[in-house]
Amino acid sequence: MTTTGGFFKKHFPGQRGASVLPRRRWLIALALTPLVPAASVWAQPAATTLREAIKASASAAGSSEAPVANGSASAAPPPLALANTYRKGVDLSLYWVSEKYDGVRVYWDGRQLLTRGGQRIAAPEWFTQGWPRVPLDGELWAGYGAFDLAQAAAARKKPVDDEWRKLRFMLLDMPAYGGVFDERLQALQAVARKAGSPHLQAAEQHKVGNDAQLQALLGRVEKAGGEGLVLHLASAPYRPGRSDDFLKLKSFEDAEARVVKHVYGKGKNRKRLASLQVETPDGKRFHLGTGLTEAQRKVPPPVGSWVTYRYRGTHPKSGLPRFASFLRVRPEGLPPGADEAKP
Repeated sequence: MTTTGGFFKKHFPGQRGASVLPRRRWLIALALTPLVPAASVWAQPAATTLREAIKASASAAGSSEAPVANGSASAAPPPLALANTYRKGVDLSLYWVSEKYDGVRVYWDGRQLLTRGGQRIAAPEWFTQGWPRVPLDGELWAGYGAFDLAQAAAARKKPVDDEWRKLRFMLLDMPAYGGVFDERLQALQAVARKAGSPHLQAAEQHKVGNDAQLQALLGRVEKAGGEGLVLHLASAPYRPGRSDDFLKLKSFEDAEARVVKHVYGKGKNRKRLASLQVETPDGKRFHLGTGLTEAQRKVPPPVGSWVTYRYRGTHPKSGLPRFASFLRVRPEGLPPGADEAKP
């Protein structure tokens, strides 16, 4: 097994790390490149080297497009790669594997952070100071068990410094770099090092030899508090949309539903919430009782609010989720899908 980071070195000692090829001249040029409007960068053809990505960004810098205002949508959602679900039989020797962070999927367009839906995230200027002026794809992450903090920070119209000091942008890919993931991996590691920011980190990548190793790694990551794993095809270019270039692996799936009714207990529990009746975006209704805290049973999420639930597959006839349990309340101001944490 080959790894590129500290977590995997801790759990899989003695393994050879992935190399990082220095591109000093390119990175110096990168730091001097003018800021570029998002739509201008996305319109450029894929670059095959970091030098070409910088050149494309510089050529677009004169665009007259107005900046995106706080909380408003960009001209178009960022063109992100989306993950299919991992299945046995995949040739794992062809993939790099990293942790699936329980955070908010975001896109750095060279001047600002955007959600999957194209909404501008109001980040403090100091948070992105020194970041490269080329597009980056990753997760806004607050650490294990702190998804709510990351989601709330991303939803605010005005940033709260104390919240943002706890956040990191975990760098997964460089969409405009071009080349295959093997090449982009070396470039994104170099970019993270060059930025010298504690808030910009390249996700640790490693190799596994078979499904048993992959499942063992999944168990270790989940035990540490991680959500799961993601796999990047080493030989693939960056392609927006879903494909097997990008795979995800988790023990459980999660989704959103809207609260339509509070269901209370009987007798001495008549004032205590027993479950939430919820409705999925496609109209399916079911109850969530498992996972609610005592505080949430006393003061439940209001009717009309959106919640995230965890489940393990669906029933073949009804299509309802199996073993569904309440996970968290979505903060006000973020509609379902706008900040989707799932790749």
